Amino acid sequence: MHPYFHPLFVEFLVYFNDNQDYFEGHEVLEEYWKSIPGYSKSHPLTAYILLSTGMYHWRRGNLNGAFRTIDKALQRFNSLSPIYDEYKEMIEFDRLLLDVELAKKEISSGHSFCAIEIVIQAHQLIELVHFAKQKLILLPAGSEDVIHKHMRRDRSDILKLRNEKKKSGH
Repeated sequence: MHPYFHPLFVEFLVYFNDNQDYFEGHEVLEEYWKSIPGYSKSHPLTAYILLSTGMYHWRRGNLNGAFRTIDKALQRFNSLSPIYDEYKEMIEFDRLLLDVELAKKEISSGHSFCAIEIVIQAHQLIELVHFAKQKLILLPAGSEDVIHKHMRRDRSDILKLRNEKKKSGH
């Protein structure tokens, strides 16, 4: 199976392109990345994770965080090892690089958020995204719940774990 056909990557494409839920896109892609045996930060999925994170920061007005994260994403996209050439297939990869470079320039100039799209070329991937979109419950693009998702989600498990670590001295 091509790595872009993985259900979590397909979901990522829906979140990234359709309702710009960059936080959720980051979450599903991180789950996919961590499921890969021997996953490392040099894996191409980390570039997409960073891109999604950078877009999330940009839209929320965190220009410094957005710039640093988008820059890291661009570096990772540009330095993909030939063993990962399949990650340049099925999408307009060269256009993605240009769009990420442009986003980096816009951020450094202090310009307002502007969404980019990962353009899909492969018909089969387009179909998978179409079917996934019908199954997912998507929040409206540009809604406060999408823009500020990390602030509005249930964080009780995270806070509980953090308190336990503090108590144990870690």
